[in-house]
This record gives sequence, structure tokens and C-alpha cells, in this order.
Amino acid sequence: MTHTASFEGVRDAARQLLGHAVRTPLIESPALNDRLGGRVLLKAENLQRAGAFKFRGAWNRISRLTAEELARGVVGYSSGNHAQAVACAARMMGTSAIIVMPADSPRVKVEGVIAFGGEVRLY
Repeated sequence: MTHTASFEGVRDAARQLLGHAVRTPLIESPALNDRLGGRVLLKAENLQRAGAFKFRGAWNRISRLTAEELARGVVGYSSGNHAQAVACAARMMGTSAIIVMPADSPRVKVEGVIAFGGEVRLY
């Protein structure tokens, strides 16, 4: 499946995220400003729900599921931030999440999924 992003698609996603995603700050980096000879702003997405920008994609998709689809739950695959984001968005939407993770996934990521109510299946 190939998808090309469009300006309208980005706008639509932004509207879908309003009131659900954290509006994370831009932080200026004096060290990078000096090193690169310009103004550098960093987007602090570590302050986003689930600790990563991955929440934006997870919410944008899961929040669009029909009631019938939500009743079936969601399944995700990831060893890290996406796993936690899917579990977080699923909980917010009142649905279940099964997250398939490699057995060697970082323990903190596995625990994060569980903390968001996701069911972890290691392989």
C-alpha cells in the first residue's frame, strides 16, 4: 500500500489530534545555533503522550475506527515507542490492544505497554 502525503491530509490529521495530542513546545538550542550558524528549534516530542511523536500516528488511525472495529480491538507490532503509543491510543478510545513485541524488546518499553493497558505477546 502506497500513500502520498498531501497538505489536506496533514491538515485533517492535525484536526483529528486537537484536544488529544499534547501541544509540545519548541525549544531553541544555543549550542546547535552556534555550531550551525543559524537558529535551531527542537520539537520536544518526548513530552507527547506515550513519550514520543508516535502517539500522533496511532491516535490519528485508531480514533477513526468504526464502533464495530473498536469492538474487535487493535493489534500492533513494535519493540518500542509505537507499541506504547498504540496501547495508549487504544485505552483512550476504550478498546483493547494486543502488542506483538520481540522477546529482546527493552523491558521499559514492555512495561510501558502494560502500563497503558496493552496485552504484550512476546515472540
